[in-house]
Amino acid sequence: MDVTDFINIALIILSISLIALILLQARGGAIGGMFDASAGGQYKARRGLQKTLFNVTIGTSVVFFLLVVVEVFILRGRG
Repeated sequence: MDVTDFINIALIILSISLIALILLQARGGAIGGMFDASAGGQYKARRGLQKTLFNVTIGTSVVFFLLVVVEVFILRGRG
């Protein structure tokens, strides 16, 4: 296995993780927004699990972006 194979596997795992994390965040907001029309105009502080999910999503997206940049430079070096 080559380095690009490991990067590709990591990117697949990270992309699935990002999708799951984003869906977990959207699930709580969408349910509350269906029943309360004024919920869109309110600001709610993130607390507990919601804050942790938000921070993990940001960290995962940064790692994903950095791996994409690394892969682009590796592929450019081979070409």
